[in-house]
Amino acid sequence: FKEKVMDGLAEAIVGSELILVHGAGSFGHILAEKYSLDKGCISEMQKKGFAETHAMVQILNSLVLNSLHKHGIPAVSIPPHSIIHFNNYRFDEEFPYEFFDRYIEKGFVPVTFGDVVLDKTIGCSICSGDDLVLFLAKHFHPSKLVFVIDEDGLYTANPKIDRNAKFIKEISSENLFELETSLDSHSDVTSGMEGKLRRIREIAKLGIDTILVNGNKPERLYDILHGKSTKSTVVKGCDS
Repeated sequence: FKEKVMDGLAEAIVGSELILVHGAGSFGHILAEKYSLDKGCISEMQKKGFAETHAMVQILNSLVLNSLHKHGIPAVSIPPHSIIHFNNYRFDEEFPYEFFDRYIEKGFVPVTFGDVVLDKTIGCSICSGDDLVLFLAKHFHPSKLVFVIDEDGLYTANPKIDRNAKFIKEISSENLFELETSLDSHSDVTSGMEGKLRRIREIAKLGIDTILVNGNKPERLYDILHGKSTKSTVVKGCDS
């Protein structure tokens, strides 16, 4: 857990009206892969893995909340496993928006996260933070949607392994998958950046701009939230 980075991000969002969604990171993905939780919870060992994985992402969530609270942000946790059920890897019920609505109405900042959830068909599924962002965007239709990542934004190739990768300042959702990207070792049971781009494309169809910004430079997140120009990639919403 990068405490200093999280503290910087917490400081950047002070005073902003938002819903915060964080991923599971190494807290969840390593165990989820170890127990093959992306294939369900059939065996007793997988059930054990489900419990361990949730415990770890709950620890991460507590660390995030602690940072937010240090900065005076009234953040409250909404754990997906307690409000969401999947059916054969898919969410097939009405999303429980009322949990978020009630907290927002009272002036709180809801915080949810990538988690393991029960699945009616295969025992359990993984609900990624990117899935949650899409569900929430459909209901709240925010003025902007921000993905905080560990790069400055999108590139023409994977900048971690390709020196010739060129930074992309703005791109349409139609051109998103024309990028010659290669997934690196950070790809996980939730499909890593590939899965994120799929969700961003769906969000763009709602007419919502998505901004990708480097979380290791929290001042950039502050600038985005306050309408200032900063280095980032904007994926334009298309209203179709």
